Amino acid sequence: MKTVLLVVGKTVEQHYVTAIADYVERVKHYIPFDMEVIPELKNTKSLSMEQQKEREGSLIIKSLQPGDVVVLLDEKGKEFRSVEFASWMEGKLNTVSRRLVFVVGGPYGFSKSVYALANDKISLSKMTFSHQMIRLIFVEQLYRAMNILHGGPYHHE
Repeated sequence: MKTVLLVVGKTVEQHYVTAIADYVERVKHYIPFDMEVIPELKNTKSLSMEQQKEREGSLIIKSLQPGDVVVLLDEKGKEFRSVEFASWMEGKLNTVSRRLVFVVGGPYGFSKSVYALANDKISLSKMTFSHQMIRLIFVEQLYRAMNILHGGPYHHE
């Protein structure tokens, strides 16, 4: 199984770029993992929020492959403690045969078509974070989950 973090728009702030790259490399010590970037939409001023979500949704859907298990990082999703997320990931590692794809949407969230094809939704917090920060939080938590599953020293109860 390969795990993918699919994001809309590139990470622009250098401190996030550096930290995300560090955790991506750490995760790769445990599982096949990549972060894929869908280019941001251009000339969005004339688009409504719904039109923008639909266009981003089309790009997200085009980036998916048959057999992908799609998990949206969404404020309406299930919240986990780190140990619970590790257990959830362990289940996915044992059952997903192709790609486990976590998706961070654009600034307005996901289109109805993306919600319709999602297999699951996870919330990283009840708080609101920038999309740049969510990327870092997610890869750190994925690394933490893998470390927990392998009995590493990164997590303490």
